[in-house]
Amino acid sequence: MTRMVALLRGINVGGNRKVPMADLRALVEAEGFGDVATYIQSGNVVFTAAADVAAVTSALEKSIAKRFGFPVDVIVRTAEAWRPYAGDGPFPEARRDHPNHTMLGLAARPLKPDVAEALRARATMGERVEVAGDALWIDFAESLPRSKLSPAVLDRAAGSPVTARNWNTVLKLHAMLSPG
Repeated sequence: MTRMVALLRGINVGGNRKVPMADLRALVEAEGFGDVATYIQSGNVVFTAAADVAAVTSALEKSIAKRFGFPVDVIVRTAEAWRPYAGDGPFPEARRDHPNHTMLGLAARPLKPDVAEALRARATMGERVEVAGDALWIDFAESLPRSKLSPAVLDRAAGSPVTARNWNTVLKLHAMLSPG
């Protein structure tokens, strides 16, 4: 059994695309996954599974669409893959000084090679962008809400759907993924 995290993209935002966490936990358990726990309302679910990441992703996307009536992009990572995100990475001072504006972005498929350059060209609010491994890191120091680096811009630059979590959430999910 492998410990994994699934990140649901674009749910429970502004009262739209509602996915109650209790219902999400029940859905994940019904798929046969164990030790299920969710974190906050933005669609973070940690669990154990015997299947590989691709099979888990497909199963969750199909079950969520069937249960809630709308498609949701689901990005899954193993605990082992998550470990580097919570380690040393870009922008250590930003993670310390404004962790809620320092974001980890993960894409459904491998990032385009020029993703960082494409996003830096669109940055107008002092955002800093780096790629580390398969992760996109963005420091929205000045203003996350007013940034031109919208979800649609991130998706186009990355070449597939991207979901982002702030530094505090990255650390909490890391703790949930770690053994006892």
